[in-house]
Amino acid sequence: MNKIIVAIDFSECSINAFLHALSIGDACGAELILLWVEKASSEKYKYIDKSKDPQKEVQQAMENLIAKHQPDHPELKMYWKIRKGKIYKEVTDEAKAIKAMLIVTGTHGASGFEEFWIGSNANKIISASICPVITIRGGINIKRPLTKIVLPIDSAEETRQKASFVGYLAKKHHATIYILKLNTSMLKAMRQKVDLYAAQVIRHCEEEKIPFHVDQVDCMNISDATVVYAKKIDANLIAIMTAQETKTSNIFLGSYAHQMVNNSPIPVLSIRPKDTLAAGQGF
Repeated sequence: MNKIIVAIDFSECSINAFLHALSIGDACGAELILLWVEKASSEKYKYIDKSKDPQKEVQQAMENLIAKHQPDHPELKMYWKIRKGKIYKEVTDEAKAIKAMLIVTGTHGASGFEEFWIGSNANKIISASICPVITIRGGINIKRPLTKIVLPIDSAEETRQKASFVGYLAKKHHATIYILKLNTSMLKAMRQKVDLYAAQVIRHCEEEKIPFHVDQVDCMNISDATVVYAKKIDANLIAIMTAQETKTSNIFLGSYAHQMVNNSPIPVLSIRPKDTLAAGQGF
């Protein structure tokens, strides 16, 4: 059975992530593993009463969370785990150990708010994970289930690799894939690359009988352009690769993936190049 790890620290954004994972778990027939990581002794807990046993509090909170939502998801198996160590490492090690198909985690974005551990570890989880990761900003009202998934296509060769896993999610949710061709250059050769990669994704959608729509945008910043488009069509997921095209004009803002995860008001699915997991599918 497919397994989905939900990183939980009981912050608003991690509960948001859990609610999103419930919908995905139902659609994919997956198990949900709620994972809380006990920080190393040198790190401080700011949200747990130090006079009490943190693990007992966490265990009870996990049980309460599952009990609250289980009646609405009777077919969905949910259980919790606790690990101790470096947070991003424990989350990704657990995912590797159980061969998880997906990690779902919250992120506080670029606000600098780190009262809960999710905010400072989301990008580290994405970088270290070999399976896809969905990040969800705190305070975002998430529409469920998935109905519209934006799949941006740029001139990077890896850009096509996300098609398999995105197609898998789209089929399970009966969602439409919105293929967005992003052109950051007027050079004919570069634009032809984007067209070629988009055509390969289109062919994949046609073969898998996945509904799709194609649009094209000329832009300077592909992260900004993708978010603007996703908001315009009221999408509820954006799929990116963790290694993507960068431009000199964006160098001080960081990579495309980093910008997207930190700033997108829409959940972001990050997929590591050459390590896409699509329930046995290949592109």
